[in-house]
Amino acid sequence: MIVPDAKLLKDVFDKESLEKGSTRDGFGRGVIEAGEKDERVVVLCADLAESTRSHWFKEEFPERYIEVGVAEQNLATIASGLANYGKIPFITSYAAFSPGRNNEQIRTTITLSNLPVKIGGMHAGVSVGPDGATHQQLEDIALMRVQPNMCVIYPADVEEARKATVASAKHNGPVYLRFARSKTPIFTSSDSPYEIGKANMLYEGDSPEVVIISTGPLTYNALVAANELSDEVSVSVLNLHTIKPMDEEAVLNEAKKTGAVVTVEEHQVAGGMGSAVAEFLSLNNPVPIEFIGIKDQFGQSGEPDELVEYYGMGVESIKEAVRKVVKRK
Repeated sequence: MIVPDAKLLKDVFDKESLEKGSTRDGFGRGVIEAGEKDERVVVLCADLAESTRSHWFKEEFPERYIEVGVAEQNLATIASGLANYGKIPFITSYAAFSPGRNNEQIRTTITLSNLPVKIGGMHAGVSVGPDGATHQQLEDIALMRVQPNMCVIYPADVEEARKATVASAKHNGPVYLRFARSKTPIFTSSDSPYEIGKANMLYEGDSPEVVIISTGPLTYNALVAANELSDEVSVSVLNLHTIKPMDEEAVLNEAKKTGAVVTVEEHQVAGGMGSAVAEFLSLNNPVPIEFIGIKDQFGQSGEPDELVEYYGMGVESIKEAVRKVVKRK
């Protein structure tokens, strides 16, 4: 059943009635909110203002918006300079370009000095759709989570993306925020709890046998899968929106309680959230794990929902992973 403290929207499993939105919209709203609360917040963009929704901030605070142009390396280094002088810069581009193209500048000028630059990686995952493999960034979580000092956040829906953006402005250090382009169900509410580094239990069956640990918009698929399995397997769903720092207590508690884990993410399995969970549990409480995500492939052009299904990240694939991991217990 849905965990009451999660304060999800009513009729969460009536997909047709749920409003849909892109998590990049949550960023656009959240960064304005952060800017209203703190005049140190500035936004820099690499010629993708509308696509990243940073043009909304520009309209509200034109004097605090900087258009860098198609120069993602400069995007990072200019932001590091602004941060050194007391600003809280948000840098925005497609994730394929930032951190895909400017990883070295992020490492050398931002994370090495532990500066409070917030990196918005937009259009991440295969759900970018027709843009194809070149723009479907599937390696960014891996790139960012290995960097010391970096916080890595992947919001589940528009509302959580707004909260994550506002919270990241207050975080004392660099943050990587991963956002999607495609519209996905909005299932959390304004009252749903959100805290950087604190995972949220969304669904919990009676005497659960498996915990699905999910991050990003695919968390909705995880919820649906758990609910549809309720008469077959008792499942819990943990929303691990902050991949680094991981909520180790929550992950460990659920792994001990259930004895089996399925991880769900729209990213390469290698180096992603699932890898982070497996690394932690291998040292603290080894259990059988199945991984839902991209398995050592590049993306391709297609409709977002079709690609999610093609790469084995849909509801039926998650259900099959649950069945498989139960047999391994």
